[in-house]
Amino acid sequence: MTYAPFNLSTSAMLVDLSISQWTARKLDKKVSEEVDANKATKTRAGNYHKNLLAGSQALDAVIKYGNNVRLWHHKQTLPWSDSGSRIITMENFLDYKTQLSECENNYNRLVNNFLVAYPTLISAAAFQLGDLFDRNEYPEPDLVAKKFRFNYLFSPLPNAGDFRVDIGEQAAKELVEQYENTFNNRIQDAMQDVWDRVHDCLTHMSDRLSDADTEGNRKGFHKTLLSNASELIDLMQKLNITKDPKLEAARKDLSQAILGVEINELKESPHVRKHVKNQVDEILGKFDW
Repeated sequence: MTYAPFNLSTSAMLVDLSISQWTARKLDKKVSEEVDANKATKTRAGNYHKNLLAGSQALDAVIKYGNNVRLWHHKQTLPWSDSGSRIITMENFLDYKTQLSECENNYNRLVNNFLVAYPTLISAAAFQLGDLFDRNEYPEPDLVAKKFRFNYLFSPLPNAGDFRVDIGEQAAKELVEQYENTFNNRIQDAMQDVWDRVHDCLTHMSDRLSDADTEGNRKGFHKTLLSNASELIDLMQKLNITKDPKLEAARKDLSQAILGVEINELKESPHVRKHVKNQVDEILGKFDW
């Protein structure tokens, strides 16, 4: 399938997000050798990595937040290249950029909190680590600060076939064909990513909406069953870069399936559960996944 009729360069752009952080983990060669010696191994059988700031919630908060931002970033964008570049649609750009700026501020605030506490955390680590503590393994604060980065770059998406090089006509034609094939494959992969998200959501809903599992036990419900579906419905519209009518139909069907449904109704009413499940299963059977 090709997508030549639409102009991707005016409906989307590329975004590269890079979040780096210090993990405070260090290979302890001495302990690794002691373990091998105690177990009588004939060669190095494993490595012991210690957490230099074991028990530090300040650093854990930075790492956890950075990981959550990456997950959010992947939800809001589509895959493009192995280098990490991802597609952000123009329809989603303003919301994404606003949220990204907020994420950057929150990340920097958490990093600053950690850096302020860093000297105290080293003292606490001496108590936490006991004989494993080695003050020489702790970088100076200014060096630690350089290990934290929150960078992003927006760049334009080229049009398929826009290949300007000064080579022979036949070679140029081959390069254009190669690029267009890669371009179309990347668009296909990006759209398949959206379809996979929809399929995962629907199959999960269908499973949870069954009144009992294979052992006859009634299944529980979490509010995320509906909130995740609602979030996906919004993203389906923003990520539909090819304006795929089938994806839009699936979005409308899913929106209609949960319209006006409350989580308490799903918990308490077998009739509501069956009704929503039937609609979800109908969507699953409607499209070629």
